Amino acid sequence: MQTLSLIDWVVLSATLLAIVVYGTWQTRGSKNVQDYLKGGNTSKWWTIGLSVMATQASAITFLSTPGQAFNDGMGFVQFYFGLPIAMVVICMVFIPLYHRLNVYTAYEFLEKRFDLKTRTLTAILFLIQRGLAAGITIFAPAIILSVVLGWDLLTLNIIIGVLVIVYTVSGGTRAVNVTQKHQMVVIFIGMLVAFFLIVDKLPEDITFSKALSIAGANGKMDILDFSFDLNNRYTFWSGIIGGTFLMLSYFGTDQSQVQRYLSGKSVKEMQLGLIFNGILKVPMQFFILLVGVMVFVFYQFNKAPINFNPTATQLVLNSKYAEEFKSLQQEQQYHFEEKQVLIKSLLNSENETTSEAISKSNKASDSIRNKARNLIDKVSQNQSIKVESNDKDYVFIHFILNNLPRGLIGLLLAVILSAAMSSTSSELNALGSTTTIDLYKRNTPEKTEEHMVKASKWFTFAWGIIAIGVACIANLAENLIQLVNIIGSIFYGNVLGIFLLAFFFKFVKGQAVFIAALITQVIVIALYFLDVYNHINLPFLWLNFVGCAIVIAIACSLQLIIKNDDTIRN
Repeated sequence: MQTLSLIDWVVLSATLLAIVVYGTWQTRGSKNVQDYLKGGNTSKWWTIGLSVMATQASAITFLSTPGQAFNDGMGFVQFYFGLPIAMVVICMVFIPLYHRLNVYTAYEFLEKRFDLKTRTLTAILFLIQRGLAAGITIFAPAIILSVVLGWDLLTLNIIIGVLVIVYTVSGGTRAVNVTQKHQMVVIFIGMLVAFFLIVDKLPEDITFSKALSIAGANGKMDILDFSFDLNNRYTFWSGIIGGTFLMLSYFGTDQSQVQRYLSGKSVKEMQLGLIFNGILKVPMQFFILLVGVMVFVFYQFNKAPINFNPTATQLVLNSKYAEEFKSLQQEQQYHFEEKQVLIKSLLNSENETTSEAISKSNKASDSIRNKARNLIDKVSQNQSIKVESNDKDYVFIHFILNNLPRGLIGLLLAVILSAAMSSTSSELNALGSTTTIDLYKRNTPEKTEEHMVKASKWFTFAWGIIAIGVACIANLAENLIQLVNIIGSIFYGNVLGIFLLAFFFKFVKGQAVFIAALITQVIVIALYFLDVYNHINLPFLWLNFVGCAIVIAIACSLQLIIKNDDTIRN
């Protein structure tokens, strides 16, 4: 694997240090809570839109999404279909209410509507799931650098975490917003450069339209799935229903996002920022997936490793299964050569028979890759060495390191690490703010503005240390981007249901909501583990809808019981 050249190091280091230094310098000296936690309410709509987008677009997006498309095609874009709907609802309902109440966090509203214990419970649910997610957003880029540099993950987790902590603690919300604008510019430029270089590296006679034909013959361009098959995680309906509920909860009740638009100058600026995100986000995800599909097409003409994780490959080649693994590599080479002939036939005369033959050959290659993963898992278990056999998250970084020119490798690594820093900084900023406002300030005697700013900085620092700790003990799931969404789906439905009860079910009071929320969270966690271990066929996206529906149903039922009891007593 190609190592980083001096120019790559210069591009990578200069980009990251410039962002950290600029963010720290521009936002130094915040003396009051409003300035530190809400950025002084000075953000324009484009800053809000880019900041909201950067918060969601972590390194996992640019590390895992191309690998997701490489393996499963464009269908993952359906996951985002509910986002524009959610943006409209939040602009109409959430933003005007938050602005009118002049809240620092979304959870302040819940005490005004229900009671202190409901506010505290919801804030704690946020802190648990976002604290875990912050660790994963640090862990993801650490994997990349561990492959590039050969450094251990523990050291890398600490380095990445410390970089983010420096400017987030120093400048608060404004530092996050300022840096995220520049990070998104780096991200857009880097991904565009990667896309055009991938297409340019295809054989001379393979145009972009022919590349799409090849991808289509392999089933990678199947975007819409209107089936109601619960075995399929990503369908039009799971995206529209489950995705809408997930995005409503994420953008409407998750403080890491709410804090981005609460920094806006006015309601109009906040609303325009979210609409901007709603318009641009789905095309951006489509484009990132398309990058992954083009990487797949590239490897139809260039030999790909049987497993993209070099550590896993080396482990099995040094084991007693080496000969069996090499036999799989030879088998893969046969299918690679067979596919070359089929692709030429497809391009000369597109017919259904050739497409079916290509699809069959591709499935055979996938079967070989699965057998290779099983061998890696056997070696890992026998030697008690933790190594990831599922290589989706390594596909894009493998392509970058082995096929891009020097200098651009540094730029693409800067893209991924910028995304990691932007997302993690938002999360730490929100974790610190929620802890300060919803737990510390609410339960302590009145403190000065300067004291609260210092407290927020210390809480942000503490959450940074916790996130680094989570990153150090994290293990890869099937796919990192799925892991983050799974964690969110376990908590988001319940939290969204609490907010919807607050908005639309005026007869429901705090006691009923608090009990319902506790019961619902236990049920949702149980449903998730039942699906994992007993395969009840409930994809994690549906947990958002299920959790929301359950907490509303239980709260309304409990409120009616409580009301009837009061009537009987009277």
